[in-house]
Amino acid sequence: MGFHEIRFPTALSFGSVGGPERLTEIVALANGHEERNTPWAHSRRRYDAGIGMRSLDNLAELIAFFEARRGRLYGFRWKDWADHLSCGPSGVPGPGDQVIGFGDGSATEFALTKTYASGGADYVRPITKPVEGSVRVAVDGIEVAEGAGFTVDPTTGLVSLNVTPGSGLVVSAGFAFDVPVRFDTDAIRISAAGFQAGEVPDVPVVELRA
Repeated sequence: MGFHEIRFPTALSFGSVGGPERLTEIVALANGHEERNTPWAHSRRRYDAGIGMRSLDNLAELIAFFEARRGRLYGFRWKDWADHLSCGPSGVPGPGDQVIGFGDGSATEFALTKTYASGGADYVRPITKPVEGSVRVAVDGIEVAEGAGFTVDPTTGLVSLNVTPGSGLVVSAGFAFDVPVRFDTDAIRISAAGFQAGEVPDVPVVELRA
């Protein structure tokens, strides 16, 4: 898929509205009970980029970004201000934040993930767009240095360790990350007069699946 490794202007995304979306299929049975299932293994995030526009200069910046992506043609990075760290929103990512795998004596590559846990259940989300320079990694609780101990591909989220971790050793990571998205429209319609009168443009953005 066409993807530009550029982040949507964070000053504009800060005021956006959006979050995770799930697809649940519900079948009502004759006895009044119901069956629930989902064809989606992972949630999908949607945002409205238009909410963050505060001035005509903001609109000009949005239009330039939209045109450079050719509307829906090319994907881009998006900072979800409510969920962009391996730790809590007010924390600082540390190398022990997220368990991303266990050594088996041969594997050296591990994909970044973030686990959401509540009430004994959890969901493991793949992280494919870490922020370059933000990734910290530990093996068996001991941090290893980027470059000397590991490398990470910021376009895929794949961590490569320079030394094979022993069998059963925990590999963990902390990081900041973006969401891979695209515009979900090929048209932006707004008038300068309407915007100054409080009219907000509708600019939907949707998460891309790998």
